[in-house]
Amino acid sequence: MRVLALEPYYGGSHRAFLDGWIGGSRHDWTLLTLPPFKWKWRMRHGAVTLARQVRKRVEAGESWDAVFCSDMLNLAELRGLAPPPVRDLPAVVYFHENQLTYPVQVEKERDLHFAITNLTTALAADAVWFNSAFHRDESLDALPVFLRRMPDFQPFGAVERIRDKSAVHWPGIEVPEGRERGSRRDGPLRVLWAARWEFDKDPETFFAALDVLRERRAAFRVSVLGESFRRVPAVFARARKQLADHVDRWGYQQRRQDYLDALGDADVFVSTAIHEFFGLSVVEAIAAGCRPLLPRRLAYPEVLAAVAPGREEEYFYDGSAEHLAAKLDDLANVVAGSADSSDGGVPPAAFDARMAARALDSFSWRRLGPRLDDALERVAAPELASSSGAG
Repeated sequence: MRVLALEPYYGGSHRAFLDGWIGGSRHDWTLLTLPPFKWKWRMRHGAVTLARQVRKRVEAGESWDAVFCSDMLNLAELRGLAPPPVRDLPAVVYFHENQLTYPVQVEKERDLHFAITNLTTALAADAVWFNSAFHRDESLDALPVFLRRMPDFQPFGAVERIRDKSAVHWPGIEVPEGRERGSRRDGPLRVLWAARWEFDKDPETFFAALDVLRERRAAFRVSVLGESFRRVPAVFARARKQLADHVDRWGYQQRRQDYLDALGDADVFVSTAIHEFFGLSVVEAIAAGCRPLLPRRLAYPEVLAAVAPGREEEYFYDGSAEHLAAKLDDLANVVAGSADSSDGGVPPAAFDARMAARALDSFSWRRLGPRLDDALERVAAPELASSSGAG
């Protein structure tokens, strides 16, 4: 098929998703994008700007079989502004996030206009794809509560219409295969935390757990990675000073290879997130050979069910700093005890090669790309999907 992809915010996970899928897709793609800048303005004007670009392409003789966009596009507006050959094409929207349940520090600061934009986009689409079952369920459960706030004409029937055309399609990853057993560098337990430096990733709990480890004089090294913005939680500056003797890497890694090197060097990947819609960094870390240590919430149960079936409980903690510290202390002792072993192997409690292999098998673009191609055909060209046996 010929697919027109429209992305008003071509950066971060949005760009990684499109680049990963398109790179191995059997379909022909036209990708029209806008830079990842001022997301609110992108949501407001993206349809107007991209519709103008689409019109020029149509006038030049281009045509497509389907439209694919992200939640950052107001698809209802795009369909109203696009020329007729595009207006009626089957359209799929992919929700990386949504503006109804996206975390804000003060709820009254939430701009509900953007939640309405997500709603109308989902209604205008022929298929609505979410990046996790957690995200789908949270979004659809929140919609009726939101609609009750309307003074009248609440469109409650819209929720079921959206649910009926919803599906879950995980994002893929591009990372080197997991480390071979025995490749670990000598030294104490190496802990990695990688997330946006914002309140919803709960850095306070992570650093509180490391404070406990320091008090217990546990041997560990730490890397704290992620993108920071204008308002950085104060805990980062304090922790940087207190952990000075333990730090391997700190801050945003400009080069992708530096980030991958950090994953390959770590024993344990910790998340303290209060909210995220999927958790791509967790999957990348597992595929690179890190042992995950995650709170039992968000999309993490479905991710661990895919990479560690029947063993998920080994990789959860209860969400508290105390329990996280206890788990890390146990792993630090295992690593320290293995330093005197003669077999030279990676401590089994710190690394499980089977998890890395399952992560690559479940989440690599090599596997997911063809499935997404098939799913797109089922929406936009069911007769093609039927004849090819896509399913």
